[in-house]
Amino acid sequence: MMHFYSQERIALFIDGPNLYSAARSLGFDIDYKNLLEIFRKEGALVRAFYYSALAEEQDYSPIRPLIDWLDYNGYSMVTKPVKEHTDATGRRKIKGNMDIELAIDMLEMAQHIDHAVLFSGDGDFCRLVDAVQRRGVRVTVISTFKASPPMVADELRRQADTFVELQDLTSLVARDGQREPGDDDMPDFVRKPIP
Repeated sequence: MMHFYSQERIALFIDGPNLYSAARSLGFDIDYKNLLEIFRKEGALVRAFYYSALAEEQDYSPIRPLIDWLDYNGYSMVTKPVKEHTDATGRRKIKGNMDIELAIDMLEMAQHIDHAVLFSGDGDFCRLVDAVQRRGVRVTVISTFKASPPMVADELRRQADTFVELQDLTSLVARDGQREPGDDDMPDFVRKPIP
């Protein structure tokens, strides 16, 4: 499924909302502790970036507990406040795209890593993947085409050195809703669905 070299320097770039939507469309939630451990075993994990926009003005954001847990447990969090505006028809719109932040980080990290793992199916990342590959970095894209509708752009699948179907990783990264022995440090909110 995934191929890494033992001495390879790896960085993860997780488009949080995209990964969440892909996993939910396949009927499971991600166990982020297991996800990190998988890549720590595959090579030298340099950094695991997680990108998400947050609604700062709300007293409670359903994603805030997950963001806090990830921040304390090995992930480098990249967040920014969502922006609200009213469109021409008077409807309230919320914007929270993190593509630029992810692209800048991947380009900056390219000189420090051998393998970038992108958790996103967004076709806008094709040029980014191409640019990083030209710097000698292998790129694996993890998303899904088995969901309905598919959540990965065909051009991104073709551009990647390796494409991994998220559904094929279910047994490794899905939460099972039960605590495993030794998992007492994982809070309950990480095991419950978070929008």
